[in-house]
Amino acid sequence: MRLALLALLVLGANQEKRLPPPGIDVPAADRAELESGVKDLAGALESVKSHELAPDVLIYHKAVDWALRYNEFYSPREIAAAKQILKQGLERARALKDGKAPWDSAVGLVVRGYRSRIDGSVQPYGLVVPAGYDPAKKRAPYRLDFWLHGRDEKLTELKFIDQRQKSPGEFTPPDTFVLHLHGRLCNASKFAGEMDLFEALAHVRQRYPIDENRLVVRGFSMGGASTWHLAAHHAGLWAAAAPGAGFAETPVYANMFKDAVAPTAVEQKLWHWYNATDYAANLSNCPVVAYSGELDKQKQAADIMAKAMKEEGLDLAHVIGPKVEHKYEPKAKEEVARRIDELATRGRDPFPMKLRFTTWTLRYNRMKWLTVDALDRHWERTRVDAEVAQGALAVTTTNVSAFSVEFPAARNPIGSKAVVDGQPLELQAAPLGEIWRARFQKAAGRWAQATVSSPAGHGKRHGLQGPIDDAFMDSFLMVTPTGMPMNEKAGAWIKAEQDEAIAGWRRFFRGDARVVKDTDLKDSDLAAHHLVLWGDPGSNKFLSRISGKLPVQWDAKEVRVGGTSFPAEKHVPLLIYPNPLSPDRYVVLNSGYTFRENSAASNSRHVPLLPDWAVLSTEAPATDRMSQRVVAAGFFDEQWALPKE
Repeated sequence: MRLALLALLVLGANQEKRLPPPGIDVPAADRAELESGVKDLAGALESVKSHELAPDVLIYHKAVDWALRYNEFYSPREIAAAKQILKQGLERARALKDGKAPWDSAVGLVVRGYRSRIDGSVQPYGLVVPAGYDPAKKRAPYRLDFWLHGRDEKLTELKFIDQRQKSPGEFTPPDTFVLHLHGRLCNASKFAGEMDLFEALAHVRQRYPIDENRLVVRGFSMGGASTWHLAAHHAGLWAAAAPGAGFAETPVYANMFKDAVAPTAVEQKLWHWYNATDYAANLSNCPVVAYSGELDKQKQAADIMAKAMKEEGLDLAHVIGPKVEHKYEPKAKEEVARRIDELATRGRDPFPMKLRFTTWTLRYNRMKWLTVDALDRHWERTRVDAEVAQGALAVTTTNVSAFSVEFPAARNPIGSKAVVDGQPLELQAAPLGEIWRARFQKAAGRWAQATVSSPAGHGKRHGLQGPIDDAFMDSFLMVTPTGMPMNEKAGAWIKAEQDEAIAGWRRFFRGDARVVKDTDLKDSDLAAHHLVLWGDPGSNKFLSRISGKLPVQWDAKEVRVGGTSFPAEKHVPLLIYPNPLSPDRYVVLNSGYTFRENSAASNSRHVPLLPDWAVLSTEAPATDRMSQRVVAAGFFDEQWALPKE
């Protein structure tokens, strides 16, 4: 069973594939030199590891240490690069010890790092700092462009840092910062890769003057896929988006229904998380200039997005490179750059008087001055059309039970009247402060102005709406059991899954998951982290403590979900649920990210395979799809209860 589960970690029809793949042998002399350099750099870091700029040095240490430790060298050239990276890391450590950080004010190609909230890991990113930048001089904030790289299964931290110190990339607009994301390896900016963009942006804005209204997102190939996703799901953030090639959705691009095992209804519902086609209406709020080579098969992404946008009454600007396949054609590239520069110069309007918004989940719940706070039902189409005209707010909604609007108090265009779904409302006096907010909630089909934006009780809300994979987009802590399992076979299955989740996180999302024994869990951990609980109520002390407060019951004889029972010797429950002792955080039972078996074949397969809860058979045959082991699964309702049906 253990070997079968290990094989499952990597997916698709090719169960031997893993990301990143095994590397080459490093000659003994080179290995000894590199190991000595890693040790020296670690020693130099001791005196500066608490410095706020320590991640700028730690990324150099991690790059070489991990390549050595996990067999991630892929060419002799990378061995030479590692020696140079250690030298540079040592120079930075010594400078920091002396109270200096010359890279903090440098121009040109600069590699930086931050410490991630998700797992405490250090993550690198690359910058192209414009030549005229001088931190000593005050000036207007700068435009910033994100560049999202293509698929490279061997793009470790070492290779990434080496590249970012040598190449400025495809586009370097004048007087513009360009931020190159590593994105935690090769995931098309999904899950932790998606959060990498926002964490890197927050770090850059701490160090450099960036104009929040002149942010541009673009990329090519897998980076084009990343751009389609980020543009559609976060449309309110961008002055412009420029996806090149890539993919935009799962079912058509990945030919999912040609698999030997057809996707389940749950899997198909969860495609609504990342299908950019399902969020096409949002691009009414974000100018897009797409690029495709005329002969490129990945032109499919722009074509299917153009179709989805047309259905929403939108036209896609699509520049096509004549007679080329998967690359930029020079003149077409110039045209893309010209159009994007014009849009970036104009900048975004953060407070337009009219906007449209669509979503399927509260994970994506904001469009400029509008926030959707609660849904009637998750994973169904949600729409909001909002307009401010003649001092009144008019809103039309579908599948919304609570929402908020906000404007700067000094620029608030809304008076005392609103009409929501045809229902007139008199607005109460605006609150004092810099931000004017109005919040609305629906009960029994009637709208009223509310004093809180989230639904009553412990209902689903942004960042606490599931499914299981959502827990791994914020700070999480894995809690391992110290007691004896209630059933030996089920306990062995859980242990194998736990080990794979920890190892898989390191390989695929490039961080060491935080892990603590159940006996060492502190009360402060409950508020700080989502808790991933491994074991059962007999083996995990914290799970035993809260088991009576979960919607799934589990003892030595059976697992009970609603009115259905499963033999506990052969079944294990998985779920995500608000922590009963810290309801602003999740607890997760016995699961890491759920798409692991399907990720290597295509980045378009990086989609959740499990909903809010599932019961898995520990005796199901090993296959390449998680769904083959599921005997029951479903979503909690909007109040985190099992639906009556």
